[in-house]
Parts: sequence; C-alpha cells; structure tokens
Amino acid sequence: MKERIILFTLVFGLGIFLYIFQSYFNTVWGLALLCTFMFIYAMFMNLSYKLKSRKNQKYPPVINENYKPFVSVMIPAHNEETVIANTVENIINMDYDNFEVIVIDDRSTDNTALVIRDLEQKYPAKVKGLIRPKDAFPGKSAVLNDAMKIAKGEAFLVFDADATVEPDFLKKLIPHLEPKDVGAVQARKVIRNKNVNLLTRCQNDEYTLDTHFQVGRDSVKGAVELRGNGELLKRQAVEDIGGWNNYTIVDDLDMSTRLHIKGWDVRFCPDAIVYEEGIIYLWPLFRQRRRWLEGTIRRYLEYSGAALRSKDMSLRARLDMMAYISEFIMPLWLVMEILIRGFKVLAKDAPTHTLYSSIIIGCAIGIAFFLAARYALRRYDFMPRLDAAFEAVETSIYLLIIWFPLVLFICFKILFMKKDMNWGKTAHGLVLEEEASIKAFIKKELQKTKEYTKEYTDKLKQLVAEKGEK
Repeated sequence: MKERIILFTLVFGLGIFLYIFQSYFNTVWGLALLCTFMFIYAMFMNLSYKLKSRKNQKYPPVINENYKPFVSVMIPAHNEETVIANTVENIINMDYDNFEVIVIDDRSTDNTALVIRDLEQKYPAKVKGLIRPKDAFPGKSAVLNDAMKIAKGEAFLVFDADATVEPDFLKKLIPHLEPKDVGAVQARKVIRNKNVNLLTRCQNDEYTLDTHFQVGRDSVKGAVELRGNGELLKRQAVEDIGGWNNYTIVDDLDMSTRLHIKGWDVRFCPDAIVYEEGIIYLWPLFRQRRRWLEGTIRRYLEYSGAALRSKDMSLRARLDMMAYISEFIMPLWLVMEILIRGFKVLAKDAPTHTLYSSIIIGCAIGIAFFLAARYALRRYDFMPRLDAAFEAVETSIYLLIIWFPLVLFICFKILFMKKDMNWGKTAHGLVLEEEASIKAFIKKELQKTKEYTKEYTDKLKQLVAEKGEK
C-alpha cells in the first residue's frame, strides 16, 4: 500500500503539473532539462572514469596479496538439472585456495536434488549440498538466507545456476572487497550464447551498456548495484543489514539499496567476468525483464524514505541514485506530455507544433541511447566502428520495445493490481537441449545413412555374385 500511495502521488502530481502549466509555459523544456541533467551526469561519470584510469596507470593500486578471506560460494538451483553439474564443475576449478561451494536445491520438481547429491559425493572436499523441503519459503533470498546459516565464509560469492567463469575470477574480484567501507563487489556479466539469435545479441549489448554505466557509477563512488550473478558480499555487511529480504523479487537490487542506506560501498569490477545463458525466446525475456523492472521500481518506492533519512548513506550515492531514478521518470513524463498535448491539439486548445516538440525530445532520447550503446560496444567489446553502430541501432530499438512499455505497465500494475511474488522463472539449459537435439538428429541421420549404405552394398554384392554364377 505504501508503494501504491507514493507512486500515485508522483504520477498524479506530474499529470496535474503538466496539464495546468502547459497552459502557461512550454513544459517540454522541463523534459528537455531532465534529459540535459542525465546527459551532463553521464559526461561527468565518463570524465571521472578517464581521470581514474590515468591515475591508475601512473600510480598502479597496490594489491594486498595476504588478503585471502575464506569464501562460501552459493549456487541456488530450482529445476536446473540440465546445467547445475556443468556450473559446479566449472566453479570448483577457480584458482583460489580458500573457498567452499554450497549448492542449494530450492524445492525442485526435477532431478536437481539427485544431481547435487552426486556432486557432493564426487567432490566431498569442496561441495556441500543443501536440499530445502518442499514447504520451505520460496524465493532466492530465502535460499541464500538458509545457505548463510551453514556457510563458513568471511565472504559470500553468489552465482546463478548457469554461471561459468575463468579460473582467475576470484583473484580479480577479491582485492576490491578489502577496504573496510566496501560491503560488496559485482563482476561484469556477459552472455555466453550471444551469437544464437538477435535476442541474445541484444541482451549481450544491453549488458555491455550496463557495464558502461556501472563503471561510471563506480568511478564517482555512486550507488553501484549488484546483479545477482557474480556478486561477492562481505559477511559483516550482510549481517549488518539483516541478511537478504525474503519479500522481494529482486534480491540483488534490494540488497544494493539497503547496503547503501547503511553506509556500505558497493564496487564494480569489469575485469572479472561471469558468463551466463541468454534467453532465446521473446516471451520468457519479457517475463524476466518484467520482474527486474518491477523489483527496481518497488524497492525505490519502499526505501525512498529510508534513503532520505539515512545518516550513513553518502551524498554521492544519494545523488547517483536520484540520477538513476530519472530513467524511470522520463518515460512516464514523455508519454504523459505527448498524450496531454495530443488531447489539446485535437481539442484545438493548442497549436500542432507543440506536439512536434515533444516528439522531437523523444527522438533525442533515442539518439542518446544509441550513442551510449555504440560507445560502450567500442570500449568494452572492442567492436569496429560500423559493427558497433549497427548493433547500437539494434540495441536501441530492443530497449525501446522491451523497457519503455514495461515501465508503463509496471506503474499501472503497482497502482491498480495486487502485489505478488511472481519470479518469472528463467529456463536454463535451452541451448544445451537444442544442441543435444541437433546431435541426436545428426546421429539418427548418420545411422540411417549407414543402414542404407549397408543395404545397398549387400544388394550390390548379391548382384555381382549372381552375375559371376551366370
């Protein structure tokens, strides 16, 4: 109810402001000012990154080789029998001495629990299995809270069930966690199967754009966010905020905000990469992004008061969070601006050119996302100029189709629909299943060819034998 009241106040207030003040002022300049603020902040982050890079080149940061905390790797798994064994076997090969792997079966209805037990027996020195009962509280947060009770680590490393990393992953991530004020570090996420189709390619480009923003936020010591997969958390920080929130659908984003409110810093490490499986079908992708976006908006509404009142939260993190929130205000403002102006134009209460000015601002926003995506692809994926430009166009259209309508839908849902804990479970292993299906098909066809060849050879031998007899 609190979230609904706050959002209703914001939307209603924005609508009244636009409707009334459009009669006296050109409110499109307000939208232009918001976009300008976002642009200036993006330039500020980019400049901070370049200054930080030059400083690190001139004075390379000293890494404390003696800082090697014991790490409890947590891997929640719900119906992940197709991928969990591959993930665990990849993780246990990390080139780091002090870690354990806790694999948690979260009420699976397939053979995930059996696979985990097999892994536990195969790697008794490294792997520990936790099978949750069928009536256990649902959700990833509850899973991680249960795992924390048996974890021995000074730090927790959380992976999704489809994650894979390079052997030096932890060695790259650990040094960023050492400072006393740092509560968590997030690794860069990359789509492993990005070349499967247009959707997976756009998802990877979206992740690259997110890396660009996260690096910028890290450079200004802003409100860097955790991304669930490849996040390293200090036990002290997790205990300080009371563990994971069981009543959120985005454990990582919720955790990020509560850490910042408590004064903990969250860092981003682009050199440590965690690979995950991209979604290859449109509807499951919408379901996953719906959960992400709903959780994002709800946690801002839920913790807005705590963020404003917090004495521990840094001013930089507070300002950075406000800048990030503007990304969700902008679509609402733009749509309401165009609808109200369109209504007034149809009612002949306003000239047509006022509607065009709002549409031009919308196009400018699209161009800004294109430039940011192209820049990110050039910097982090090292793409040639033309390839980066082409994929930036694809990604901009993808973001417009996926995120823009979802912001409007989520606002409508929060205002008028009942809150639920619908996770929108992502199916992993689809690529593996398709590869297995293709291999089975090829094997079957080869067997058919072999049988046909044998049959033809036998007939040929028979004909030759008959001809010889004659």
